[in-house]
Amino acid sequence: MISAITVRFFRHTCLTFLPVMAAFSFLPPGNAQTPTPNLPNTPNQAQPLDPSNPNVLRPTPQNNTLLSTAAGQRLMTEASNAVASQNYTLATQKLQEAREVFNQMSNFYQELAASFSGIDNRVADSQRKKALETAQMRDDATYQLALVHRAQNRSELAVPLLVQIIRSQNPTRDLGKKAYQQLFELGFVDTPFPRTGATTTPPNTSQSNQR
Repeated sequence: MISAITVRFFRHTCLTFLPVMAAFSFLPPGNAQTPTPNLPNTPNQAQPLDPSNPNVLRPTPQNNTLLSTAAGQRLMTEASNAVASQNYTLATQKLQEAREVFNQMSNFYQELAASFSGIDNRVADSQRKKALETAQMRDDATYQLALVHRAQNRSELAVPLLVQIIRSQNPTRDLGKKAYQQLFELGFVDTPFPRTGATTTPPNTSQSNQR
């Protein structure tokens, strides 16, 4: 038999539990836990390899490095803008930096060409070509630097650079001729070159070969 005390206990428990359940049933839906949304893909997320060509490694572009033709050309552009605004101090700095970049690159390519000579002529020829191209860029930067020095009436700084260009380029090439013309206009040399109407006569090798 169930005692009266037990009946009163269950009756009290049910009366207490029912309001609590009713309160939970009327909770607003905002308090319910919602699933976390998937985060969008970020730009830094690793991208999958191309399935059609997964193992091919390509050279990394050197545009963002200091020792590159792009960096040297960027310095040349900054120097040109500085000259346009008559900021010759900044132009001198940028041209000196560009000249150093191109000169280092040319030297490195020459060393690589010498290292591969007789081992892989294809690589050696490629590096030799790059050495010539960067040497031309170096001489262009040197010529522009000489012009800036001349604009500042500092011929003592322009003359050595112009002589270096002639030695590097050869007097018969366009840049060599321009450098010599600058020396002539500065009064450092007094003989024009090339002379008007003058033609270069090659040596007569037919007679020199006769015994």
